[in-house]
Amino acid sequence: MSRIGFIGTGHIAAPIARFLAAKGHEITVTERNANVSAELKAELGVIVAAPQAVIDESDIVFLCLRPQIAPEVLKTLHFRPDQQIISVMAAVSADQLTALCSPATDFVQTIPLGFLQQGGCPLAAFGNDVLLAKLFEPENPVVKVADEAALNAHFAICAMVPGILDVMATGAEWLAEQTGDENASEFYTTQLLSGFLSTMQTGNAGRLAEERDALATDGTLSLQMTQALHAGKAHDALRSALEAIGKRLETD
Repeated sequence: MSRIGFIGTGHIAAPIARFLAAKGHEITVTERNANVSAELKAELGVIVAAPQAVIDESDIVFLCLRPQIAPEVLKTLHFRPDQQIISVMAAVSADQLTALCSPATDFVQTIPLGFLQQGGCPLAAFGNDVLLAKLFEPENPVVKVADEAALNAHFAICAMVPGILDVMATGAEWLAEQTGDENASEFYTTQLLSGFLSTMQTGNAGRLAEERDALATDGTLSLQMTQALHAGKAHDALRSALEAIGKRLETD
C-alpha cells in the first residue's frame, strides 16, 4: 500500500480519499477545507497536517487546489525527486506543474468526478496513466490521452455533465407541472436516464447515434423531440459552450 497525500481537501479530494482509504492506502490531508478534513479524520482516521508535512509524509501527492490559488500555495512547498504527482486541477499546465513541483518529475493530470467513490468514473489521463490505473482500476477505467489539448477537451466534456443535469431538471419540472408530484417526477426522470445508460453497451464510436436512431424512428415522439432540439439550436449551443470552455482552458 502507498502513502498518499492531498494538498487541498474539498469536494473532489474527499471521494478520492475515501476510495483510496477503502483500498488500504495511508492517507494524509491538508486542513483546507477544515470541515471536510475533519469529516475524513472522524470517518476514516486519516491524518490531518500542514501542507509541507503532507508532502513529507507522502510518496504520491494529489494536487486538488483551485487553479487560481495553486501557484501561490505550491510555490512555498518543497517536493522530493522520487514523488509521484497527480493533478486534478483544470487549466494548470504540465509546464506549470514542473516548475511548481520541482524536483519531482513524475506527473499525471486527470479529471475525476465525485461518483468515482462508487466506481464507473472514466479518468482521462495525460502523463503517467499507469499510476492512475494502479490506484483506480478496475472500478474506474483510465483513458490515456495524447496531449494537454486532448485533456482539456475532456475537461470540457466533464463540464457538460451539469449542463445535462440542468436539462434534466427542466424536464422534471415540466413533468411535475403536469402531475403535481415533484418527488416522483424527479425520480422518474433520473431513473429513466440512468437505467437506460446502465444497460447501454459502450466502447465503440457511433453507439450513441445508433441508440438515438433506434428510438427516434419515423412518426415517433422520440423523433419529434430530437428534431425540436435541433430546430431550437440546442446542439449548436452545446458546441459553442464546449468551444468556449476549451478556449478558456487554453488561456487560463
